[in-house]
Order: sequence, then structure tokens, then C-alpha cells
Amino acid sequence: MNALRIFAEEAANQATVVNEFEQLLLRIFILIIMFGLGAGLTPKDFSLALRRPWGLVIGWLTQFGIMPLVTYILIVTVLFPFSSPEGIVLVALGALIMGSVPAGTTSNLFTYFSKGNLALSVTMTVNSTLWAFIMTPAVMFIYSNFLGLDESLSIDFAELALVIVGLIIPVGLGMLLRKLSSNIGAVLELMGGVFGLLFIPFLIIIWVPRNWQLLLTTEWPTYAVAIGMGLAGMTVAYYIAMALKVHPSNARTISLETGINNGPLAIAVIIAVYIDNPGVDQILLVPALYSLFIVLISTAVTLVFRRANLAAEQKIPNLL
Repeated sequence: MNALRIFAEEAANQATVVNEFEQLLLRIFILIIMFGLGAGLTPKDFSLALRRPWGLVIGWLTQFGIMPLVTYILIVTVLFPFSSPEGIVLVALGALIMGSVPAGTTSNLFTYFSKGNLALSVTMTVNSTLWAFIMTPAVMFIYSNFLGLDESLSIDFAELALVIVGLIIPVGLGMLLRKLSSNIGAVLELMGGVFGLLFIPFLIIIWVPRNWQLLLTTEWPTYAVAIGMGLAGMTVAYYIAMALKVHPSNARTISLETGINNGPLAIAVIIAVYIDNPGVDQILLVPALYSLFIVLISTAVTLVFRRANLAAEQKIPNLL
């Protein structure tokens, strides 16, 4: 581990993740995205979801079951065997965090274009976000033990839960503002969607130029994990949903909700917990790459999903 720490310190000297001003901008982005997520919901959405809860149940199982498992499998079968040992534990930690966070608002947009169930998508996003303060630390604890991560890199369960709670409080406040004023709620919802789309260009502008040498020297297994976790998560979740005979539009929704994790939230968690760690660049590597590639992956999957025959699907009973 001494060699790992030396490598991490050298990497930290070569690049800076984000300065204080950029940290502030990231936090503002996250708050607006979360506010918008909450502002898009009404109590009616929850009542409808509770009357037909199977979509939420299946989505919860795939979100906190399939995605972390897929990530773990990619780490042990691709990342560890084919990567150089220097810094690999830090990269694995970042991948695990990325695979353990809830769904992101980007999934709602791609669900809409994929002819999915938008109401189910939004409700599933909020549901997984609200569960995150319990499930993300729990999943991290389980798989970090499986991976045998160094104790100096482990995240305290309570600390991670508090960080996530602080990040999802705006969801509840957004719902409250929507209830008090539908106009304010609509503006917040629109802003949340816009800022969710702007996050990737913002990440490219502040992170990629500063870390281009790191990206050029990053080995292919890291790219394979960053790209594969989203693609594999979508694929596995889709076929599980179809095997359970859910409506095809809901299967598409569950697939996208599972594979499109909340990149901004993962990055915010890493910055909050590991900003003083000399190897934070390595920890951020997979979340940053995942956030960059997931839009391309989701676009390709959306083009496939859009070939669905909606007229034929209307004859299929919808149980969700």
C-alpha cells in the first residue's frame, strides 16, 4: 500500500480535481438538479405508484442489486486482472461508488425519448434517491469488504449516509415548493432538467482539460468498466423485467433507470468524502468517464428502444 500511496501523491501533484470555486458550482448544480427532481413530483404520483408498486419494487431491486453486482463483477474480472497494480484500488473504489448511487434525472429524459413510462421513471428516480441514504452505504459496505479495500479508503456508514441525506433534502423541498406554488415548481423542474443536461458539458470543461494526461495514460480496463457498467446494467435489468412479464414500456423504463446512475451525486459524494485524499483524481476517474460515456450509451439504447411497435404494445395488459 506504500507504493499505492506514493503513486496517488504523484498523481495528485500532476492534476487538481476542482478548485474551491468549481466545488461551489458543482454543489449548486447538484442542488438545482435535486430541487428539480422533487418539483416534478406531486402526492398523486406517489399514490399511483403505491397502488401499482411492482415497478418500484423491481426498479429498487435492479438499482441496488443489479448495478452494484455488475460493477463488482467488472472490477474483479476486468479491472483487477488486466490493470497495473498502481492506483487500481482507488479506481475500484470510484467504480464501486458510481455503481452504488441511485438513478439520475437523465434517465427521465431518455425514458421519454425511448417510448417508456415517464411517470414511472420519475417516481423510480425519486424512490431510489430517497432510499440511497440507507442502501448506498449498505451496498458500499458489503462490496468494499468483498474487494478487501484498505481501511484508510473505507467510508464510514454514518458519514456517507449524512452526506447523501444532505444531498437529497432538496428533493423534499422541491416537492414542498411545488405544492405551495405550481408555477415555481414548474420553473424548478425545468431548471433541474436543464442543469442535469449541462452537467456533462460542465464536467468536460473543468475536468477533462486538466486531467487529459491522466486520461491518455488510463488503461483500457478502466474505460471498459466505466462503459460496461451502464450498458450491462441496462441489458440485465431489461431482460429481468421482460422475464417477469412487465409491460414492454415499463421494461424499457426499468432498464434505463437501472443503467443511468446519478453521476453528479457520485462525484459530489467523492468530493465531500475524499477531497483531502491525495488519490482523489484516481477515485474520480470511473465516475467522470461514466458520466461522459453514459449519454452516448443511452442514446444508442434509445435508438434501439424507439423501434418498439406502440400499436402492438397497446394490446398487452399493463400491470404496473
